Amino acid sequence: MGEDDERFDGMLLAMAQQMDGGIHELVNTFFSFLRRKTDFFTGGDPGAAEKLITERLKHHSRLAEQAQKEKRAKQDAELREKAERAAKLAEEKKKLEQTESRIKELTDEEAEKLQQELDKQRKKEEKKRDVSANGTGDSSNVKMDTTDSKQDNTESEGEEDEKDKGKLKPNSGNGADLPNYRWTQTLAEVDLIVPFQVGFRLKGKDVVVEIQRRHLKVGLKGHPPVIDGDMYNEIKVEESSWLIDDGKIVTVHLEKINKMEWWSRIVATDPEINTKKVNPENSKLSDLDGETRSMVEKMMYDQRQKSMGLPTSDEQKKQDILKKFMAQHPEMDFSKAKFS
Repeated sequence: MGEDDERFDGMLLAMAQQMDGGIHELVNTFFSFLRRKTDFFTGGDPGAAEKLITERLKHHSRLAEQAQKEKRAKQDAELREKAERAAKLAEEKKKLEQTESRIKELTDEEAEKLQQELDKQRKKEEKKRDVSANGTGDSSNVKMDTTDSKQDNTESEGEEDEKDKGKLKPNSGNGADLPNYRWTQTLAEVDLIVPFQVGFRLKGKDVVVEIQRRHLKVGLKGHPPVIDGDMYNEIKVEESSWLIDDGKIVTVHLEKINKMEWWSRIVATDPEINTKKVNPENSKLSDLDGETRSMVEKMMYDQRQKSMGLPTSDEQKKQDILKKFMAQHPEMDFSKAKFS
């Protein structure tokens, strides 16, 4: 019979419930049965019955102590988990209170002035677009600036792939400085800084921030959003966040799902950056585990090889295999063969 065999539990429990003497009477009944109906005490060698009872007693005592320890350990773990959750909730509540304390409520007069500021800003932007569309302005200066910029890029960066021409050079944070916002990135996350040129402090209900798995929207209520579109790739919504900084800046933090790629832009309507010119910090690589670091270093090597018109590591392996095969089979003619 196994230790976990519960076939007789019902019968034994019924017996125990009928005994007024409790566990003592139940044990006495077992030994009385063995004495009267079996040769348990007299059928074996001297001391055999006592030895068997002592052995089984010690065995089940150890099992009972082990079960008790496991039960206490589980209870202690549950208590620690509850304490950690309570501490985390308290910390989040404290951060929320600190954030709310930095936000000042707008009066009706201030809200009206804010509206006027935004209207002026929108009219200026529309006027600039009209000027660009009509071709007015000093075009000679524009051409000269473009020429100088191209010359500088040629001298400092060398030749680029045809598909990379026209892409922006990454900023110091491996992102881009755009007219309406700035963004930076690492392999694991993306951070956006969206300033609003107003003379009054913003509050949470004035801001529209919608973070979805593949879509991002940031702006002020009642006005065209600064950002509104599908993102370059998917993000972890539950680990992303946003806040108002200094009453004028909205910062958005996005956690990437794919931590093995550089984004070339935030949303589809943004200009792209040249990800081949991204410069990750060595300290960031040192924080990665061995397997992930080797994959990142391989990716960076392949990017450098492509930028110089050289084969990637995978292409190099294929070439080495082909050369080895050709050397082993000199009788075969590969002069007209085409390989991809």
